[in-house]
Amino acid sequence: MTIAKSLRVTYAPIEINPADLSSINWSAADRVTVDQYWSGEKAPARRSFEGRLLWTATHLLARFDANQDEELVVSSNPDTSRKVMNLWDRDVVEIFVAPDRNQPRKYFEFEAAPTGEWLDVAIDSTCGSRVSDWEYKSGMVTAAKIEDGRVVMAMKLPWTAFGKKPEPGDVWLGNILRCVGKDPDRGYLAWSSTMTDEPNFHVPERFGEFHFIK
Repeated sequence: MTIAKSLRVTYAPIEINPADLSSINWSAADRVTVDQYWSGEKAPARRSFEGRLLWTATHLLARFDANQDEELVVSSNPDTSRKVMNLWDRDVVEIFVAPDRNQPRKYFEFEAAPTGEWLDVAIDSTCGSRVSDWEYKSGMVTAAKIEDGRVVMAMKLPWTAFGKKPEPGDVWLGNILRCVGKDPDRGYLAWSSTMTDEPNFHVPERFGEFHFIK
């Protein structure tokens, strides 16, 4: 498998509330700019976003600061009390995480919308076809804020969601993604481009590396 990208996941010694988007703790995280579509084609700057990952003793945290100058594609009646099926048909940011780098086809998908709505699913494609466990309950928590010209979204994911906790120096696999806009100009951005003919994020062979440091 060819690793396309790598990102350092910095340790935070205290627990972080994902709703505290102004927390100074976020400044410790490495920032990665995602400015290309799944195909590798350059995306307009107005659709680019920045991703940051942190880890604590109990959680993995992800933050996305996204440019937004087009009409939001979101629910008019958002429900943050439960997972929202088909959330990917609206504006969302996503992170895929494979805790075992030797089994990249077993991974977890987490989505967050500008409304704070969320979705989680466990995926296994080791047999060729993709099997999705929609009954999976990660315990994820999200936060979101819509501002002038940008949207900020965050996720907090307990280690129990992955069935394991990383140690310093461990390397997990995954991808950081965004769906934005309306057809026929809908955009599918990927930190590690999947390079498929049609938009498709589910390409474990193209996952990047998440390096846990302390």
